Amino acid sequence: MTAREALALWLEHLAHERRSSPRTLEAYGFAASRYIGFLEQHRGEVISLAILGEVTAGEIRAWLAHLRQWERPLSPRSLSQALSAIRTFHSFLDRRLGAPNAAIALVRGPRVKPGAPRPVSEDQARGMIAEPGLDPDREAWEAARDEAVLTLLYGCGLRISEALSLKRSDAPLPDSLRILGKGSKTRIVPVLPAVREAIEAYLAEAPFAIAPDEPLFRAKRGGPLSPRHVQATVQNLRSRLGLPVSATPHALRHSFATHLLGAGADLRSIQELLGHASLSTTQRYTQVDAAALLSAYSKAHPHA
Repeated sequence: MTAREALALWLEHLAHERRSSPRTLEAYGFAASRYIGFLEQHRGEVISLAILGEVTAGEIRAWLAHLRQWERPLSPRSLSQALSAIRTFHSFLDRRLGAPNAAIALVRGPRVKPGAPRPVSEDQARGMIAEPGLDPDREAWEAARDEAVLTLLYGCGLRISEALSLKRSDAPLPDSLRILGKGSKTRIVPVLPAVREAIEAYLAEAPFAIAPDEPLFRAKRGGPLSPRHVQATVQNLRSRLGLPVSATPHALRHSFATHLLGAGADLRSIQELLGHASLSTTQRYTQVDAAALLSAYSKAHPHA
């Protein structure tokens, strides 16, 4: 079996067994194809499945160096993602095709410094939530639904997937929600009156009945609302409100944390509300809050 035949089997596995998204398939396939192409050029021969099991740590590092020096050099984050794809590829070769390679575990990717979260301001968050109701081209129930979803993201700090996982039986919302987040980690999130009211307004306008075990948020034709719809809605709001490209649905979750921190909430409480496994992840929000304080100081202090 050639390496490219093994690659085709891996992509088929990702698509049909792992249910990976088209974007993931494209990125993984591109990284692995370039990896195989580099090895073919480096060794001067067609790469077989057996040769993939013999690739050395030095050759993998040489491939990463090649990507750094390419005509369009990859950033450290992109290099880390490419190496992650190759690790997954070799894991498949080991488990499914009997071609283990211990060298891949010896290669460390570039150190990627996590960037600071980019929240929106309080006024921008309010504008994003209110804007769907001002769109004359949307039906009233659709506007109410979009307002309810965005209010959940900002008012409870939810991820899109967490908001869209709510069932009809979850409403009317109680004083607190039990959310199943990443890594099957459960957390308790308080529900603000504004969030509860937004959900009730949406249900009052919804044109069809929703069974208790069905998703709470519905698309125009009655099916479950997709994350892509929420992303497209916010993209449209950005252009209408003149917001930067960093104003995404996830930015509302960042804003939830940053605005709580600015109002005096402690990091440990915010960590629990966001469902972060590590406090160091939550500490990134202190960078944003410190930047806001310095900005206010520079604008207001007479000696700034």
